[in-house]
Amino acid sequence: MAYNIGLLGLGTVGAGTVEILLTPEGRHPLLGDLNLYRVGVRDLHKSRAVKVPDGLLTTDLEAIVTDEAVDIVVELIGGLEPARSLILQAIAHGKHVVTANKAVISRYGDEIYDAANAAGVYVMLEAAVGGGIPVINPLKQALGVNRIQSVIGIINGTTNYILSRMEQEGSDFGDVLADAQSLGYAEADPTADVDGLDAADKIAILAALAFGGRVKREEVHCEGIRSISAADISYAEKLGFRIKLLAIAHREESSDATDRLQIRVHPTLVPHTHPLASVNGVFNAILVEGDPIGPVMFYGQGAGAGPTASAVTSDMINIAAILKTETEPIPHPLLSCTHQHYCTLTPLEELNSRFYIRLIAKDRPKVIGHLGIIFGDRGVSLESVVQIGFRGDLAEIVIVTHETREGNFRQALAQVKELEAIDSVPSVIRVL
Repeated sequence: MAYNIGLLGLGTVGAGTVEILLTPEGRHPLLGDLNLYRVGVRDLHKSRAVKVPDGLLTTDLEAIVTDEAVDIVVELIGGLEPARSLILQAIAHGKHVVTANKAVISRYGDEIYDAANAAGVYVMLEAAVGGGIPVINPLKQALGVNRIQSVIGIINGTTNYILSRMEQEGSDFGDVLADAQSLGYAEADPTADVDGLDAADKIAILAALAFGGRVKREEVHCEGIRSISAADISYAEKLGFRIKLLAIAHREESSDATDRLQIRVHPTLVPHTHPLASVNGVFNAILVEGDPIGPVMFYGQGAGAGPTASAVTSDMINIAAILKTETEPIPHPLLSCTHQHYCTLTPLEELNSRFYIRLIAKDRPKVIGHLGIIFGDRGVSLESVVQIGFRGDLAEIVIVTHETREGNFRQALAQVKELEAIDSVPSVIRVL
């Protein structure tokens, strides 16, 4: 039995997916049951990296998602609209959906899941997080018997590439970003990557799967890497850390015995001994900790034609395998997203963390003493205070705190900034 595929989008990932579908030799035998039926594009005459059989291309994407002959719609056009509307139309017409669109799923996943459950179809999204790294289906299936405690990851290859280059070369952010854009590792508008928005989309999806509840994307705290300097990376290295943009989701037990989650994205000082510290370049890694399995790390290429197309096609195979054997039109519980309730996220000021602070102070007596008093009055214990040296009459001071409540730390920092002896506070970075 063959299943007709309606593909929306023939960009980098779409071309990689077509390449797999048209060259099934040596791959999984179920690929022989996937028939590339229609391919939706914006421009019929554009030069493409892959040769599509005659008669398959069309600019009418809506006709694909409503075509009775199409069994599986694969959405690879990206962006919020018309991707969201096309996915919902496909579901309304009884189509199973495979998507790599983390932005749509993180923002409209609740609407899409409800529609899919009501229609009795699958929405598969392995390619939405981590490119070719298999992490979505393991969270649904192999790790599903565990009580997941945390998901921590480097899930944006562009920022990891920039930070890795800054560390290796001692370069500043702006210089490396410009080079990354010229090499194609960063977009002309890098906002989604360097401001952490892409990683926030992805950790919202992972958290929903790991903790069995829906996550409101707008509640995920998000910071990017624009403020990270070569000086911060150098000082972090001397202190035994590397700076990474981490996406963190952590389950905590609240006082009323109900689960609350910490979900956030921000630059982080990661100890050299931590497994994520050695993940460099465009590579991604996701560290999952659960009971009883303990820590499990997924590592690989987080983007690109081959890795992402691999994940897209594996989702199609999973759907085909179930369709060949199911006797009732009810989504398989290990493939579906069935969580209904919304997770409660802990406010940022209530989180506990260690902090790295870089201060520029004027040459005044007792500056370090005043800093200790201010932090101490707010219950913030200082692990180390290092005065780096003078530039004219200004000294650079680097502080690392012990773990403390974020609200207390922010109150102390606001008071520090008011000191006449403090010229500026260039950097505040959390420490893992």
